[in-house]
Amino acid sequence: MATKTETRTHEAEALDVPWNVVVHDDPVNLMGYVTWVFQKVFGYDDARASKLMMEVHVAGRSIVWTGTREKAEFYVAELQAHQLTTSLEKPQ
Repeated sequence: MATKTETRTHEAEALDVPWNVVVHDDPVNLMGYVTWVFQKVFGYDDARASKLMMEVHVAGRSIVWTGTREKAEFYVAELQAHQLTTSLEKPQ
């Protein structure tokens, strides 16, 4: 009688699934500075950067970018280097 072996591989965190970069409101950074950081890090124009900054200010958080996990991790690190409160989340 032969034994049948089945091998399965599973990645806990799929890399190709889009990830969200989230910026959270904080009492430290000025609105103009947050807008400037969005322009510098993402290359957003003033209108888009200002809209996202206001969303952070009013709603307490904003999804500022969505894409691959590797690039999202890069952006989180860049934003944190500019002292913004930032997190990475997988969309539901």
